[in-house]
Amino acid sequence: MDSVVQQYLEQFGVCEATQRFLAKPQKMLIGGTWIAQGDRESFAVIEPSTAGVITHIPLGTMADLDRAVEAARQQFDGGAWRRLKPLERERLLHRLADLIEANATELAEIESIDVGKSVANARDVDIQGTVDTFRYFAGWASKLHGRTVEPSLPGDYVAYTRKEPIGVIGVIVPWNFPLQTMAWKVAAALATGCTTVIKPAELTSLSTLRFAELVQEAGIPDGVVSVITGRGRDIGAAMAAHPGIDKITFTGSTEVGRTVGHTAASGIKRLTLELGGKSPVLVLDDADIEAAAQAVANGIFFNSGQVCDAGTRVYVQRGIHDKFMGALIEHTRSLKIAPGLDRDCFISPLVSALQMDRVASYIEAGRREGAELVHGGRVLDRPGYFVEPTIFAHCRSGMKIVREEIFGPVLVTTPFDDLGDALSQANDSPYGLAAAIYSNDLNRVHRLIPQLRAGTVYVNAHSTIDPSMPFGGFKASGFGKDLGPEQLDHLMESKAVWITLR
Repeated sequence: MDSVVQQYLEQFGVCEATQRFLAKPQKMLIGGTWIAQGDRESFAVIEPSTAGVITHIPLGTMADLDRAVEAARQQFDGGAWRRLKPLERERLLHRLADLIEANATELAEIESIDVGKSVANARDVDIQGTVDTFRYFAGWASKLHGRTVEPSLPGDYVAYTRKEPIGVIGVIVPWNFPLQTMAWKVAAALATGCTTVIKPAELTSLSTLRFAELVQEAGIPDGVVSVITGRGRDIGAAMAAHPGIDKITFTGSTEVGRTVGHTAASGIKRLTLELGGKSPVLVLDDADIEAAAQAVANGIFFNSGQVCDAGTRVYVQRGIHDKFMGALIEHTRSLKIAPGLDRDCFISPLVSALQMDRVASYIEAGRREGAELVHGGRVLDRPGYFVEPTIFAHCRSGMKIVREEIFGPVLVTTPFDDLGDALSQANDSPYGLAAAIYSNDLNRVHRLIPQLRAGTVYVNAHSTIDPSMPFGGFKASGFGKDLGPEQLDHLMESKAVWITLR
C-alpha cells in the first residue's frame, strides 16, 4: 500500500478490520480454495481520492476459470448444494445476509476506498441494499413451484409443471456498484438452486473478495460461489464462451454487452444484459420547483454520475425554466466535493484517471458544440480524479453530450413548450433504461408513463430501488430483469410433465 493511501486511511480513521483486509495479499476463491497470485500477473488497485496504490489482485487464467466452472458444475449436478432442501437454502442465505450486515462498516469502507464513492452512501445504499437483496431472495427459496393443469384433450392425464434451476451462472459485475450489483445477480441465483462464478470488474474487486470470505463463513458449500479476478476482455469474454456455463448475467456498457451477448448467444446460453442509459427527465410546469431541482441534482450527481440510470437529460417546461435552473444550480453548489471517506462527501472522485479524462472530453465537446455551460466544467487541480458537477443549458438533440452516455457528473438541459415535443425528444435515444417525471398532475403523469420507452419510470424521485421491483431496460439498454420475482423466471426452466392414466 502506498504511503499516501495509508495516510488517507489514518486521516479518516477506518476500522481495524478494513485495515487488516487491505493489508493482506488478495486471493481468488475457486471451488472453496483461496488462490494466491503465484506466477500470474497482477493488477494494481488504485484509490481514486489519492491516486495511490491500495493493493494488487491476481489476474485469473483460463485454467482458473475451468476449475471454477468444474466446481460449480459438481455442486449443481449432484453435490451438497443440489441436495439441500429449499428451507435449508433459505436459512443459509439469511445467515449470509446477517454476516454482511454485521460487517457493514468494513464493507462500506472497502467499497468507498476501492470505488472512490461516499462512505456514507456506500453504507446506506450499497451495503444496506446488499443485505436487503439477500433477505428478499432468501424468502423466495422455499416458494418456487410449478402448477397443476387440467388438460382439455381426450384421455385421462395428470399434468403438471416443475420449476428447475438453469445451472451454472456466470456473473459479470460492473465497477460502479460492485457489491450491490453482484448481490442482485447472485442472491436470486442461489435462491433458485443455481451455482455461480463471479467476475468482478478489475478496477473494483475488493468488496466481492471480502464477500467471498463471508460466503465461506456462512457455510455455503465450496464451489457454489467462486470469484475470479481479472480483465473483462480475458476472463469475462471466456465466461461468455465457456461450455460449462449455462447463463450469463452481465451489467456494463452497451458496447461490451453487445460482444458478450453475441458470444453467449452463439453457445445458446441464457442471457441477461443490463447496459447503458441516457435517462430523460421531464419537469412539468406544475411541479414543486425546489423539490424537483433537489431531486434532479441528486439523480445525476449521486455517485458522481457513475450510475447507469442517472437522469442525465432534463427537459424543463419553459414557463418555469429560469426559476428551475436557478434552484438546480443553487442546490448543486451545496453538494460537497470531497474524498470518499469524508462523511459529508456527496461529489466523490471518479473511479479512474481514464474515466476522468473521458468525462473531461465530453465537457469539452459540449463547449465546442455550443451548449451553454452554466455551472462547473473543471477537472479539479488536486490529488485524485475529481470533476466538478457540470450543468449545460439550451442543449440541442444532435449534440454529443445529449446523445452519448457520459457516466460522470454532467447534466444537459433543454427548455420545451409543447409536451408532445418533449416526449419525442425524451424517446429520441438508443437507450431505454429509465425516465423520470416531475409533476403534481396525476392525470398528465399517468398519460405520460406508457409513452416513455424505458424499463423504469420514476415520478417525483429518481433511482428508487427495491429488491421487490424489477430493474432492466428497453432498446440498447439491454433485456431481462434483475430483482423482483421477474428475475426468477430468467434463472429457472419450466418442465412439463405428462402422466397417462390407464
